[in-house]
Amino acid sequence: MLARTLSLLAATASLINAAPSEHVILVSIDGWAHHYFDDPKCHMPAVKSLAANGVRAKRMECSFPTVTWTNHTTLVTGVHPAKHGVLANAYFDRATRKKVLLIPDPLFNKDEIVKTPTIYDAAKAAGLTTAGVIWPASRGAKTLDWTVPDVFEQELFEKYGTPSLLEEARAAGIPVEKQMEWCKLGNAGKAQRDYMYTLLATHIIKKHKPNFLAIHLVSLDSFEHAHGRQVPEAYWAANDSDNRVADLIRATEEAGIREKTTFVITTDHGFVTFTKSINANAALRKEGFVKAVLGKNLAPDSQVFAMAEGGACFVYVLDEANRESVLKQITPTLAKLKGVSGVAEARDFDSKLHHLTADKDGREPDLVLLAGDGYTFTDSLADNDVIIPNDPPKGAHGHYHLDPNLYGSIVISGAGVKQGVVLDEVKNIDVTPTMAKLLGFPFPGADGRVLDEALK
Repeated sequence: MLARTLSLLAATASLINAAPSEHVILVSIDGWAHHYFDDPKCHMPAVKSLAANGVRAKRMECSFPTVTWTNHTTLVTGVHPAKHGVLANAYFDRATRKKVLLIPDPLFNKDEIVKTPTIYDAAKAAGLTTAGVIWPASRGAKTLDWTVPDVFEQELFEKYGTPSLLEEARAAGIPVEKQMEWCKLGNAGKAQRDYMYTLLATHIIKKHKPNFLAIHLVSLDSFEHAHGRQVPEAYWAANDSDNRVADLIRATEEAGIREKTTFVITTDHGFVTFTKSINANAALRKEGFVKAVLGKNLAPDSQVFAMAEGGACFVYVLDEANRESVLKQITPTLAKLKGVSGVAEARDFDSKLHHLTADKDGREPDLVLLAGDGYTFTDSLADNDVIIPNDPPKGAHGHYHLDPNLYGSIVISGAGVKQGVVLDEVKNIDVTPTMAKLLGFPFPGADGRVLDEALK
C-alpha cells in the first residue's frame, strides 16, 4: 500500500500547481496543551506574534492514546493510528510476553513501523527537499535529506543521522557529541537538547533551505511530567520553546526565505496533573489472572497483562483459548477500579479510539481502560497496591483524546495563510493535508481535511 501510494504521488508530481508556500516548517512543542495559549502566566511572544499574523485554533483534537509516538506519526501522515500503525509508545508482544518499546526509536526504523505515507515521503516524491530533527518514528527514513533521529544513544544518533549533516554540525561548532550526555541528565539536560536540536535545524534552514522541515522540542513535556501542568517549571519550559521558535524564524530571515515560508507550530497532546496511579495488574493478580516471577517478570501461566500508557491502559488477554470468558470476568472488575473513568471494548475501538481490534493487529489490546482526571496508570508487577498515591503531584498524558485537558494547540502562519483568524477546533489529522496543500502537491488517502478556512 505504501509503495503504491508513493508511486501515485511521484506520477502526479508533474501536475503540481504553483505552491502557496515554498517552505513549510513544522514545529512540535511536546505537551503544549491548548490552555497555555491564553494563560497570562505563559509567555510565548514569538508564537503569539505568529498567531496574530496568521491562524490559530482554540484547541486541536489529538489521537488516542495521547502519547508522543502515536501523535507525532498522525501529524505527518494525516491518518488515524489504525492506519499508520504506530499504536502507542509501546506495545505488548503476545508471543514473547514482553513490552516492546517504540519510544525513543531504540529498535525500529521508520519503514518498519509507519504503514502509510508521510508528508516528507510525499514531498520527496514531488521533487522537494526534506529534513527532520529528532522527529519520532522517523529513524532511518529514506526520504529525509537531512536528519537526526529521536533517540538517546549516541551510537544510534550518529548511525542514523545524515553523515554530511553531522560533519557540517561539527564544523559549525554545534555540540552533537553532547546528545547522549544531555539525554542522561533528564530535565537538567532538556533545554540544552532543544538548544542543540534547534541549532541543527537553523543550520539546515540557512545552508540547505529545505522545502519541508520538522523539529520536535522536548522541554515542556518533560517538566510537565515532573511537576504537573501550568506550574512555574512548565511556564519556564514553554517560554524556552518559544525562544527556540524565535531562533527558527530568524534563521528563515537570514536565509532570505521568510516571506516564502509557512510555520506550523503545534503539539502531540495536552496534560493531566495526577496524584494517584492505578495498577490494574495488582487488581488482576488478586483475581488470579496475573502472576509474577520474583515480582518483576510475567509468569508463563499468566492469563492477562495490563500495559500502562499514561492515562490509558492496554489490557491483553494471553489465554487465547479462553479469551471471551476471561474478558467477561475481568471487564466488570477493572471498570469498577477507583480512578477508571471508562472502558473501551473491542466493539468501541474503531468508532471511539480509531484503532483496530486485536484480531486484525495482534499488537492491539483486547480491552482499554481510561483514567480520570487526577489519575494515571502503572503496570508494575512488583507492587501489591491497586491505588498508589503520588506526592508531590506529577503530570501525565495518554488519556482519552476527547478529555478537555488533552487537546493541543496549533498556530499556522506565513506564506499562503490568512491573518488574524481564530478557529474553534481542528484535528491533528488535518495538519498533513493542509501542509501538502501549502506545498502544492496532492496527498490522497488522508483521514483529515485541508483547513481551507485558514488558507488564502
